[in-house]
Amino acid sequence: MPATVLPSDEWRARAAAHAERADALTAGHRARRAARETHAIEDFLHTYYATRPGQLRRWHPGADVTLEGAGADVDERLTWRWYTPDGHGARVDVDAFLADRGATLRFVRELLSRTAQRPANVGCFGLHEWAMVYRAGDSTRHPLPLRLGAAATDGIVESHQIRCSHIDAFRFFTPDAVPLNRLRPTRETQADMEQPGCLHANMDLYKWALKLGPTVESSLVLDCFDLALDVRYLDMQASPYDVSSYGLPAVAIETPEGKAEYSARQRSFAERAGTLRAALVAACDT
Repeated sequence: MPATVLPSDEWRARAAAHAERADALTAGHRARRAARETHAIEDFLHTYYATRPGQLRRWHPGADVTLEGAGADVDERLTWRWYTPDGHGARVDVDAFLADRGATLRFVRELLSRTAQRPANVGCFGLHEWAMVYRAGDSTRHPLPLRLGAAATDGIVESHQIRCSHIDAFRFFTPDAVPLNRLRPTRETQADMEQPGCLHANMDLYKWALKLGPTVESSLVLDCFDLALDVRYLDMQASPYDVSSYGLPAVAIETPEGKAEYSARQRSFAERAGTLRAALVAACDT
């Protein structure tokens, strides 16, 4: 028997509230997509993580929860991947999920639990974004101008120590920036190197929640998305790009004041991420 059976009226209300929250979080992206416009900060979460707003609207109860009733909603849900009927209604088929994604689940749990055991490093000052445009001239990854210009941007990189531990940031470093990084993260050493103060590691909680699919209750997925969006704003405000066209001030990490602001916000994100990371590990264990 499942651990929990949710009455029909209860889970339908949860699903409706979830869809409303998801719509609010993705409203800007959907409006821009309809108008064929882009946003260099917010749209990243939909392009880099390759998700559609419709995916976020779908509510899942998580593992070991049965949705009571055999009405139209439950019948439709049985057409979704990794759902199965039982004597009460429909539930996530955990065995089928593990058969398909067991290796992914084990990797995610190992990565997140080991990351949580390390102290947070809040002294990187977002220099990974600067290293991605180092000695690249006018060639940038985003359709925004450089706040200080190419030469001054290169100077900031050269005058700071770079200690980027995140493989999916490091792999975008320019060739000239690679030897400047004190660390050498690889895919094989990812679980050995990620640390809970890293902006990209904390944004990636959204990716890992998605990969755990319907075995994770969907409000946790939206919590991870919400955190990732906030982190992404700091990531770009502290970057070499000029974000004033979005009405945003720069976090000028080349100054003592900017460094202090960056570290303070980074600590706050690390605290939020710690709670979400623990919840994802618990979902893996369930």
